Amino acid sequence: MMNLTHLNLDWDFLIEKIDRLMDLTDEFLSRKLAEEVDADPQMFHEHIAFRWSHDGVLEGVEFPDLPDPDGLLGIEHALERLRQNTRQFVAGLPANNVLLWGERGTGKSSAIKSLLPEFAEKGLRLVEVHKDDLYHLPVITRALRTQPFRFILFCDDLSFDESEIGFRELKALLQGGIEAPPENVLIYATGNRRHLMPERFEDNTGEAEIHPEEAVSEKLSLSDRFGIAIGFYPVTQDLYLAIVGHLAKRRELPIAPAELEREALQWALSRGARSGRVARQFVDDLTGRLTLAAREAAAPNPENSR
Repeated sequence: MMNLTHLNLDWDFLIEKIDRLMDLTDEFLSRKLAEEVDADPQMFHEHIAFRWSHDGVLEGVEFPDLPDPDGLLGIEHALERLRQNTRQFVAGLPANNVLLWGERGTGKSSAIKSLLPEFAEKGLRLVEVHKDDLYHLPVITRALRTQPFRFILFCDDLSFDESEIGFRELKALLQGGIEAPPENVLIYATGNRRHLMPERFEDNTGEAEIHPEEAVSEKLSLSDRFGIAIGFYPVTQDLYLAIVGHLAKRRELPIAPAELEREALQWALSRGARSGRVARQFVDDLTGRLTLAAREAAAPNPENSR
C-alpha cells in the first residue's frame, strides 16, 4: 500500500477540486433528469402557485402562503413599486425583472407572495425556483413560454459565490443570452446582498488581480441585469412596535398597550433583532399563550365538582 504521508500534496487544493467535481456531477445528473417538462395547461387553471422540484418537476402548491398586503407595514413604498411593475406585466406591457434586497425578516418574500391575491385572476402565476435549481431555467422557460399566463419566477434568498452553478444561466435569462427571454416570464428575486455576490477587500486592493476593476465588474454584472432593485432597510423600534400593535389589534388580543409594548421589546431583545418577521413571531407566541390561558381558565375545575 502506498504511504501518502511522504507525498507533498496540497490537501486544501485537492479537496476543493473534489468538491467542484462533485458539484459538476450533480449538475450533469440534474440536467439529465430535467431535459424537458410537459406542462399541462390545465394545471395553471387549477393552481396559482407552483414549485420547481429538485427532480425537475413543476408541482402545483395546494395551500400557497398568501400574505395580506395590509399587514405589511413599513414597506408601503416598496409594495407600490412592486405592484406597479406587476400591473404592467399582467397587462402585457413592458416590465422589469426585480431584485428585492436588504435586511433579513423585513418582508421581501412576503411582498412578492402578496401579489397573488390581487393579480391571480388576471392570469398571474408564481413559480418558486430554488437557487440550486437555477441551471434548470432553460427547461422551465421552454415549458412556460407558450402558456397563456404570466409567470413570475420567485427566487428567494439569492446569493452566489464565484464557483456556484446556476450563476450564468440566471445572467443569460435576465439579459445577454442568445435566446430571447419569454415575454410572459419575469424573475422576482430576494437577497440580503445588494450585488448578490460577496465583495472582498482584495477586490479593491487588486491583490492577485492584474485588473481588479474587471473582477468588481463581473460581480456587479448579475445585479445590474435586474431592471428594478428595491431596498429593504432595518426596522426602527417605533416601526417594530407599530407592527406589533397592528397585528395585535387585528387579532383582538386582550392585553394592555403598555404590557404589549414591554413584552414586545423583551422579545426583540431576546432575539437580538427587530423586524416584521420578529414582530409576527412575537404576536404568534402571544396569541397562543393568551388563548391557552383563557381556555384553561374557562375549563371546569375537577376539584370543584367533587
